[in-house]
Amino acid sequence: MKLIRFKKDDEEKNGLLINGGLVEIPHSLLEASLSPFDDLERKDFYLLDEVKILPPVKPSKVVCVGLNYQDHAEELGMVIPDEPVLFLKPPTTVIGHEDQIIYPPQSHQVDYEAEVAVVIGRQARFVNQDDALDYVAGYTALNDVTARDLQQKDGQWTRAKSFDTFCPIGPWIETELDPSNQKICMKVNGEMKQNSNTENMIFPVEELISFISHIMTLQAGDVIATGTPPGVGSMQVGDVAEVNIEGIGILKNEIISH
Repeated sequence: MKLIRFKKDDEEKNGLLINGGLVEIPHSLLEASLSPFDDLERKDFYLLDEVKILPPVKPSKVVCVGLNYQDHAEELGMVIPDEPVLFLKPPTTVIGHEDQIIYPPQSHQVDYEAEVAVVIGRQARFVNQDDALDYVAGYTALNDVTARDLQQKDGQWTRAKSFDTFCPIGPWIETELDPSNQKICMKVNGEMKQNSNTENMIFPVEELISFISHIMTLQAGDVIATGTPPGVGSMQVGDVAEVNIEGIGILKNEIISH
């Protein structure tokens, strides 16, 4: 089931992707006590080109994982970490499908990073791995945009990861997905740049949720970006980046100048 946030006639709505379009549902995915199929027959049907697709959630935080693909570690010649390496993106980085990534004037190297994102469905604190997937609302695609030159210059990651528009998410949430075995790709201007599978993750989704929840409380709507596979590279103004996650869909964004 694919759930979507969208805007129609300047009003934000929640929807369910069905029959090549979407139908409005009376509440968000995160209101777990309600069914997304309530009163569908009384709701309007829209074609996707009739609406503005919004980011599928409004997270209080985006928790990102560095170096979480075996093949990416091999590409870089780096030692596999004993524990997940974490960093945060502020909510002001979040944009949606077909929104524009702004290339900041402070940077001369802005990179793409295709990732599978986990959307948390309810508050999670001190979660055991065996129960971790019970806290997942669904999955979506994410581009962890990074000012690589600033990351190297600063010696830490906050500035490089935190520019406005540096976290495209979308286009919707897939509620029924096996995150352990899905193809993950990045294309720039139609050319394949990253091509891997989530089976190459070092730390699987349930381990990440448990690990993070023992550090910070995860709220409903929070996002975990699960790391990127090999093939990371730069984007230029005018480029179009497409994250394609098997079972989810394509997240597409153009890069523009400030």
